[in-house]
Amino acid sequence: MLTKSSSELVRQQNSALFLATLRRMGPLSHTEISEQTGLASATVSVITAELERAGVIEKAEQQPHSGRGRPRVLFGPRRDCGYLIAVRIASDLVQYSLADYSGRLMDRFEEPRRHDVAGTAHFSEGFLAALVRLTERSRLERSQVLAISISSKGTVATDGKRLLWSPVFGGEQIDFDALLRPQWRAKVTLNNETLLVAQALGMRADKGKDGSFRALAALSLGHSIGLGIARKGRFGALEVTAPNFGHMLHAANGGLCRCGSFGCIEASAGFYGILRTAFQVPPDTIPAKFVPLTEMDKIAAGARAGDRMAGYAFRQAGVVLGNGLSRILSFYDRMPIHITGPGTRYFDLLQRGIDEGLEQSHEVRLQGRPDISVIHDEQGLVFDGHLDRALTVMDHDVAAARPAPAATS
Repeated sequence: MLTKSSSELVRQQNSALFLATLRRMGPLSHTEISEQTGLASATVSVITAELERAGVIEKAEQQPHSGRGRPRVLFGPRRDCGYLIAVRIASDLVQYSLADYSGRLMDRFEEPRRHDVAGTAHFSEGFLAALVRLTERSRLERSQVLAISISSKGTVATDGKRLLWSPVFGGEQIDFDALLRPQWRAKVTLNNETLLVAQALGMRADKGKDGSFRALAALSLGHSIGLGIARKGRFGALEVTAPNFGHMLHAANGGLCRCGSFGCIEASAGFYGILRTAFQVPPDTIPAKFVPLTEMDKIAAGARAGDRMAGYAFRQAGVVLGNGLSRILSFYDRMPIHITGPGTRYFDLLQRGIDEGLEQSHEVRLQGRPDISVIHDEQGLVFDGHLDRALTVMDHDVAAARPAPAATS
């Protein structure tokens, strides 16, 4: 029995590796699949036949460029094998995306969040209605959706189903699996948004031809402050985590944070923290739930025009961020830092403070300042992270659901 179970597990893992390779590399020939996965040619033949018979992959012929000779037979995922819904819950909107099994975006729409309506009940009602509308627009049955991947800033339970705390809902928790289970059979996953950013950046870096990738950090700036870390694991797999960076303690007697504590990094470096400092509002003032970009742009324009208090607010936020990053670098190996989020539009005002905060670290003084880059398309990174993690789960589920080949006597 143990041998049979072990054989079935290996079979499922090989099939999942096969499917992930096709999606990330594009349509491949039999020989290319063997080269990219390291699987034996005979194993590839068996998997190819089983997956094609099950309707999971499809083959196409590619004519030689010269027009002569036999066409190449290429295999790729069958797009209608299953579908994925990706939901991004942001401070100002909720974005719903539909993708097919190949990772192709099919449909997307956004709904603004109402800040005058508190609590999760109103959100949950609109959330369920939006999922139905998304499938109906593409004429899909709910049963065709195999995965629903959700992301939010905040603290996610280890089971990947429950949002324990978020800047959107505060301490009011949501169990997304329980919310969806009566109506949807899709596998439900919930991730911290910046973890998905780090996932996408890690995947890109890991594809580098020189094989030098070891680790990176993604720092998201905006209404909230998030951090994701992607590292190459011991056996070569990508490992991604999202430490609760925005709510790490910066100063014991600092400003009031949206989480209810005093002195968090976010309380000084989030949009509401910068606003509070710029207008010299008492640090114990209840934080604004949402600060429009137009308001932040006004403060930034003042700072660039020489307004001392506005400039100080951004610089001080940078120092807090730099101090926090220096602590992260003390725990982890040296790594490049990619800055994303709506706050990147103010990076010129934050950069000096970030450098000052980093230089206060013994580690940075010894090894030098880490490479820092700015990436503006955070939304695209979040979606890519959704695709990679959710479709990988779908690959394993498809492989596990596929019946094992009949034993031969």
